Amino acid sequence: MPHLAPAILFADDAIVVADKPAGLLSQPARGEERQDCLEARVQALYDDALLVHRLDMATSGLILLARGPEMLRRMNAAFAQRTVGKRYVASVHGHVTNDSGEIDLPLAADPDNNPRQIVDAVNGRRALTRYRVVARSGEGADAVSRMELKPVTGRTHQLRVHLMSLGHPILGDVLYAPPESAVLNARMHLHAAWIAFIHPERRVPMTFESVVPF
Repeated sequence: MPHLAPAILFADDAIVVADKPAGLLSQPARGEERQDCLEARVQALYDDALLVHRLDMATSGLILLARGPEMLRRMNAAFAQRTVGKRYVASVHGHVTNDSGEIDLPLAADPDNNPRQIVDAVNGRRALTRYRVVARSGEGADAVSRMELKPVTGRTHQLRVHLMSLGHPILGDVLYAPPESAVLNARMHLHAAWIAFIHPERRVPMTFESVVPF
């Protein structure tokens, strides 16, 4: 589908930086109808491109692919050592009280409701998100906060569950926001807006930004 075509922001012999639209899978999923994804579309242009990290289907924004297994190994190491910086923008329900803060809550898969994740103090893996409120608007049921998010860890649905646990689910989130939120919002308001890393081959710092589409 043309409207799901990712934009290629940068490509060389080592990496590809793409801007994924909301509604496109990062990688193939089970089922013949779920094979269309960002990885496959980028591989149509660069056949050795391999996904380094993922974004949820409903999340838009910057995603990094490595050219070949050696570049993938180097970028995986960079993520493991937390030398890759990422910043997201989200619009959430309600006015967040603090201007900035941290959400440090362990997460685990919900055994009764796949693919949902839950806060689990016993079996969960540590998950840490830093946030800053950029703007607040509206009142009452229409109150919204625009937030900048920095995930320190990279757990499944981390930002979505952490914000819901704070009492401020993301607008349009079909899993963690009230049902009417998805009815009123055409998409989930979460966007990977910024990424910074050291080039795996040339060892120079690189930074990319993407315009927030909501």
